[in-house]
Amino acid sequence: MTGRLNSAQPYVLGLYRIVVGLLFLCHGTASLFGVLGGAAGTGGTLEAGSWPGWYAAVIQLVCGSLVLLGLGTRAAALLAAGSMAYAYFKVHQPAALWPMENGGEAAAMFSWAFLLLVFTGSGAFGLDRLFAKRSAQERKPAAEPVAV
Repeated sequence: MTGRLNSAQPYVLGLYRIVVGLLFLCHGTASLFGVLGGAAGTGGTLEAGSWPGWYAAVIQLVCGSLVLLGLGTRAAALLAAGSMAYAYFKVHQPAALWPMENGGEAAAMFSWAFLLLVFTGSGAFGLDRLFAKRSAQERKPAAEPVAV
């Protein structure tokens, strides 16, 4: 059983990365463009340049897209994890100690989800893996002709 689970790990991790990236991307898209319920479910958008919401939405849009595609996954996930840790400790945690009380469950979960991706990488289905294979093939020296 463990062998089968271990062999499926890159694929499940790839699917996990895609779902987390898509959900994060949706948050940024909602806040910036007013779709999917808009900013905080109001149907509206955030004012351009407003701190910290607009900048968080840009990070959500960009990092969510990169994580979804598996492109620069570790760096994008590190930035996303940090932004969500900031959101939790600066926006939510001053209201109450526990995420259930302060509305910071999503920020806490996203922060830990992205931190996991920093350490695991993109898994299967990511562009990171595709580019790594390509560059490894380009670095292989061509076979030298045999002198006769």
